[in-house]
Amino acid sequence: MDTMMILLSLGIFTGFFVQTITGFAGALIALPFLLFAMPLPDAVGYLSIFYMISTPIHVYKEWHNINLDLLKKLAVSSFFGLLVGIIVLAYGQPIILKKALGIFIILFVLNSLRSAKEIKLFSKMKFLFGFLGGFFSGLFSTGGPLYLIIVKNETSDVKIMRATMFGVLGLITLFRIPVLAFEGILTWQQLYNSLYVLPFFILALVLGKKVYLFLNDTMLKKIMLSLLFVSGFVLLLKK
Repeated sequence: MDTMMILLSLGIFTGFFVQTITGFAGALIALPFLLFAMPLPDAVGYLSIFYMISTPIHVYKEWHNINLDLLKKLAVSSFFGLLVGIIVLAYGQPIILKKALGIFIILFVLNSLRSAKEIKLFSKMKFLFGFLGGFFSGLFSTGGPLYLIIVKNETSDVKIMRATMFGVLGLITLFRIPVLAFEGILTWQQLYNSLYVLPFFILALVLGKKVYLFLNDTMLKKIMLSLLFVSGFVLLLKK
């Protein structure tokens, strides 16, 4: 196994292990590994393949906890944001946008730690956050933190929060796969290479589910907030 496949396997295992526990942050954790071995468009292609596999599994298991009303509200804005993000991905690499997202996430986490009172998002802000979530999901596969901010404002129940995140990312995956294929970012070679990584991916799902069962709601919320903070720094520092 060459260096690229080792880093791909390690990134996918680590990312989807965390994703299974928290409901988000898979791409944020995996990207630093993948970007050491491949260009950003290829990394987004690989992540999309494994999201395509994991999403139906998680959505099926967590369907009864998903906030479907919120999911419907995010569908339209996310779709248009995703289209714009993938177009930018195909024709440029605006690193400054990644850093701006990192700064925003860090500021949000610091505000959450400073104040016990949640920031309430108005309806138009939710549309904007949905668009931006779709945009960064298409561009960097890193829209999860923005969606978590929306979902966190809609519910304090960590089980509904986690399940709805699976639903949102499932929606994004459904939109993203055909657009990536149309733009030529998703290739048959990536699908072939993914077969070798599949055992590590399956192991990540199994171990992640076992760890999740040992966590209480308070600990899971702290982990989510910590991952948001770390993901902000990863986006800010990664070139």
